[in-house]
Amino acid sequence: MTVDWDWIGDHAAELTELSVDHLQAALTAVALGLLISLPLAVLAHRVRLLRGVLLGLANVLFTIPSIAIFVLLLPVSGLTRTTTVVGLTVYTLVVLLRNTVEGLDAVPPKAKEAARAMGTRPLRTLLTVELPLALPVIMAGVRIATVMSISLVSVATYIGDGGLGQLFTDGFQRDFPTPVVAGVALTLLLALVADALLVAVQYVLTPWNRKGGRA
Repeated sequence: MTVDWDWIGDHAAELTELSVDHLQAALTAVALGLLISLPLAVLAHRVRLLRGVLLGLANVLFTIPSIAIFVLLLPVSGLTRTTTVVGLTVYTLVVLLRNTVEGLDAVPPKAKEAARAMGTRPLRTLLTVELPLALPVIMAGVRIATVMSISLVSVATYIGDGGLGQLFTDGFQRDFPTPVVAGVALTLLLALVADALLVAVQYVLTPWNRKGGRA
């Protein structure tokens, strides 16, 4: 398979635009997934009866094929970026919700007891003790959700969106492999860079883990 490097050079601006568009869709979905999953995870952690229901529902949604979710959303949001973002957000929930619950479960009871003994209110304990200690597990979920979303954006090409996925369609239709290779390479690059940045963010936000050498 031969790559036409002149084509890549001539389309550098387009490739950059598609990459930015691709990343925006993925990160928006992850951000929305976090906003939804955090309160649900706290609720599942606090109310054990809801834990199985919420995690089970997230698992069911995850089993729906991605293209099917986009198609089901079409009558509601049409051929828009909203359809892409909502569909991707659904897929982030199962990872973010489960990891956040597991992170909260892993918080040492003594840490919470110490906060209560000092007269700290439940909400403040959650924000200043539980969530910070659960952050490494939560961030692991964010990393997985981000890489997964970056890979799934391309599926939205079938509804007229899809960022770098448009290169795959273009290459296959014209039997021209260069756009496909460029799309794959840029998607992998976005995933690697995003994951590295999230590792750096976790490193900054969890200084207590540095001496132990844990990520």
